[in-house]
Amino acid sequence: MRSLAEINDKISRKHAVVLTVEELKARVVEVGITQTAKEVDVVTTGTFEPMESSGAIINLGHTDPPIKIRRCWLDGVPAYSGFGAVDLYLGATQAAEAADGEESRLSVSEPKTQIVKGGGHVIADLIAGKTVQLRAVGQVTDCYPRANFETTISRETINQFYLFNPRNLYQNFIVGVNGGDRPLFTYLGPLQPRLGNAVYSNPGAISPLFNDPDLQLIGIGTRIFLGGGIGYIAWEGTQHFPLQKRLPNQTPIGPAATLALIGDAKQMNPQWVRGCYFKSYGPSLMLGVGVPLPVLTETVVANCAVQDRDLVAPIVDFSIPRRVRPTFGLVSYAQLKSGRMAIDGKSVRVAPLASIALSRQVARELKQWIEAGTFTLTEPVAPIPKERSFLPQDRWTEF
Repeated sequence: MRSLAEINDKISRKHAVVLTVEELKARVVEVGITQTAKEVDVVTTGTFEPMESSGAIINLGHTDPPIKIRRCWLDGVPAYSGFGAVDLYLGATQAAEAADGEESRLSVSEPKTQIVKGGGHVIADLIAGKTVQLRAVGQVTDCYPRANFETTISRETINQFYLFNPRNLYQNFIVGVNGGDRPLFTYLGPLQPRLGNAVYSNPGAISPLFNDPDLQLIGIGTRIFLGGGIGYIAWEGTQHFPLQKRLPNQTPIGPAATLALIGDAKQMNPQWVRGCYFKSYGPSLMLGVGVPLPVLTETVVANCAVQDRDLVAPIVDFSIPRRVRPTFGLVSYAQLKSGRMAIDGKSVRVAPLASIALSRQVARELKQWIEAGTFTLTEPVAPIPKERSFLPQDRWTEF
């Protein structure tokens, strides 16, 4: 129907027709797939959810005399310093260390009531323009004679500051429940005993990769909305599993594709990058990500027309401490978003870990960028692998 170059030309002239994915779904219901495909140039998708496999590359710049950093803390949170002399990587889930140098202890038997600061909080503080205390210990060499260094840093005083996230944007995920007899504190948050609640993390039909199930429209080099700034798809994500079992509409029934993302944190907005903490589990990072999908063919619209009732996720029991846990079958996202679902005849309350409202807002903001002509689409330089299978075949297929 149209090419990416044609769409970008319309964007540059501010003539492109852009709909959020929710607007497109409504338009398909009204006029059908063929007519919608004729009308629309770009569809914007979005999510705002915890993405714990995230982190920041930071280059501090050289001190005088120079230091070769081998241990480093940012507001008490250890940063990895095994690169060049003043290059650091700060992981979102790295917890601050206690005054005695020991890592903050988090356990079910001794749950902490206070929030433990982590890498996600420090990243968010830097993006917000706040100052962060740095303490570094160096390896003394002839070219790096300094042994230690303390100062404050900010977004403006460091050289490079960019997010490099090894695993973001799960194409689908699980629903967590607890069939045991005691509360569990997990990466999905607290799960109450005896199926007292259920938590899901993916925003469903508005989520980016549900609307491009075969990864036909994105690839390495695709420009995206990342944390309120411009980012790019850098590679497949860790635990990328596109061979997950799928429904006839090609959407996966459990965790499937993932993406590695990169973007300049100095240009990001603190509204879309927020540190968070899960009680008795640890710190993480809430992140807003939006992906534009060019309407090149009618198939693009057909894929984006998928509704929450057409998508499912597995209900996983966290009370079994095994890698492969038993499930209570599959549940549709429409049922999840109703706030209640039935498990073995019991009505269980359900809540999302993602913010549905802010996920919608990400898609709207990306739409505004494109309509204003400030955000154009990119042709991928290479595809995301679609045949990757590094996990045992029973990893997520017993549903």
